[in-house]
Amino acid sequence: MKWRTILLQYCFLLVTCILTTLEAVPIDIDKTKVENAQPVDSAKIEPPDTGLYYDEYLKQVIDVLETDNHFREKLQKADIEEIKSGRLSKELDLVSHHVRTKLDELKRQEVARLRMLIKAKLDSLQDTGIDHHALLKQFDHLNHLNPEKFESTDLDMLIKAATSDLEHYDKARHEEFKKYEMMKEHERREYLKTLNEEKRKEEESKFEEMKRKHENHPKVNHPGSKDQLKEVWEEADGLDPNDFDPKTFFKLHDVNSDGFLDEQELEALFTKELEKVYDPKNEEDDMVEMEEERLRMREHVMNEVDTNKDRLVTLEEFLKATEKKEFLEPDSWETLDQQQFFTEEELKEYENIISIQETELKKKADELQKQKEELQRQHDQLEAQKLEYHQVLQQMEQKKLQQEISPSVPGGESKIQPHV
Repeated sequence: MKWRTILLQYCFLLVTCILTTLEAVPIDIDKTKVENAQPVDSAKIEPPDTGLYYDEYLKQVIDVLETDNHFREKLQKADIEEIKSGRLSKELDLVSHHVRTKLDELKRQEVARLRMLIKAKLDSLQDTGIDHHALLKQFDHLNHLNPEKFESTDLDMLIKAATSDLEHYDKARHEEFKKYEMMKEHERREYLKTLNEEKRKEEESKFEEMKRKHENHPKVNHPGSKDQLKEVWEEADGLDPNDFDPKTFFKLHDVNSDGFLDEQELEALFTKELEKVYDPKNEEDDMVEMEEERLRMREHVMNEVDTNKDRLVTLEEFLKATEKKEFLEPDSWETLDQQQFFTEEELKEYENIISIQETELKKKADELQKQKEELQRQHDQLEAQKLEYHQVLQQMEQKKLQQEISPSVPGGESKIQPHV
């Protein structure tokens, strides 16, 4: 149902995979050649893990809300702005008592889980005397002031937190990828330092050769351009390129037939382009970079086509994009190997951070080693005391046994008479 797609796609990042999975599946099925093709039931699609720390809580709240007929009816009529603004959250006051009770229980479980996380973190830092309840303020997906009841405020906060995380997802991913590239270069340089001059030159030469091999690939079509989509139409869908039709293409790749191209469905369109640049069998091709390339292609197409910025492409948006000059005559696409992700200054700053972290880790490791040695010393001491105690007991037992078997006669006189 459309409302379900809207709610989950825009606000909860679930079910139809708002946040991308690392493994996007290429679309190789030609729907026009499959007899009695049945649309995919979106309700049967297992929602992927969004990566949010409140992912399970989010899914459970959605499942419970869907059981209330009144709330589901309101969702069918709600638009995106009404959901994102929080106006829809007020309808929570009208849901059934049974649903509210379930939501209350979910919130209590989530609060308990967060408290356990806080306690575990503080225990690891050996921090005591902290107000754990006050620390719940750092979690913005629920109202910590009332940990027992799920209110309209909680639904509002959950929607806004998920929406905010969605909006910042790409930016955060870019930063993580930048760190990944800097760590790769850092480790390469550190390895070179361990080599003699001859080996170092060999390694540098090998590195440059791998770069050249990776950069030597066929032209990559601009993501979302007519050339790129026609290539999918011909090679993945098995259709005549002369019969390319944008409307048919859209319906072919709307895998779950919900009327939208979501992010995962878009990313699947770029597999053929990525195969021109990356091969898992090649040492010079980094599969982490391949997935980043895929995500950047998706991000670019979304920026160009998704006019209302809801992270879904409708048929109308898709068709309008095919009328633009950029669709027919796009600029060349710069692959990752043509881009510089960091400067030498940024790398040095990153290496300084790594150095500080390594120093802290070494300090903690030394402290743990000292604690281990102290515990071992105490253990050895206890073992020595135990052994000593055991030996004393054995001596006492032997002395007692000797006294019991010593020969004697009544009156205490010995049976053995001395020789005259």
